[in-house]
Amino acid sequence: MFRRLSMRALGFGVTIAYAAAASAAAAPFMVTSPSFSDGGMLARKNAADDPMRMCGGGNVSPALAWANAPEKTRSFVVFMLDPDGLGGQSVSHWLGYSIPASARGFAEGELTRGSKNFVGGKGTRDNALYIGPCPPVGEAAHHYVFTVVATDLEPGALKPGLTRDEVYAAIKGHALAGASIVGKYAR
Repeated sequence: MFRRLSMRALGFGVTIAYAAAASAAAAPFMVTSPSFSDGGMLARKNAADDPMRMCGGGNVSPALAWANAPEKTRSFVVFMLDPDGLGGQSVSHWLGYSIPASARGFAEGELTRGSKNFVGGKGTRDNALYIGPCPPVGEAAHHYVFTVVATDLEPGALKPGLTRDEVYAAIKGHALAGASIVGKYAR
């Protein structure tokens, strides 16, 4: 009886150890930023520098980092959306794609300057580079959602200048995983 019980306990322990190892090996795909915490406020330097709208920022893109991409990832797509903008119709602040699978993020300001590590799409203002937050004065803080999508598409598979909706259509059936981080900003 004791021997049978201890063998069952040993088998149970091995099962738990195997499940723990499998779970550790399959850590979730995630995006983070050393520039702001998820749900936290973006810095003024991240706001747009548009003199006509007096946004008051430096238009410096925040740093982004991601980890634990699926094994079959060939490229990434990154979206920066303000779902509160345009009265809830959403503003596409920036999108980039053809980001190689070897990429693990972007340095502060890299999305503003441009980089060989991404192809800029077409934001709401026909922009291929980062345009920072500039919500109307006095409104509640807007939410700026940075989403990274791992795809099985090779870098260069998508042509330059695609809109958000065109990128969504092009990656349909090719998205392997997505992760987001939200920064807020108000004036």
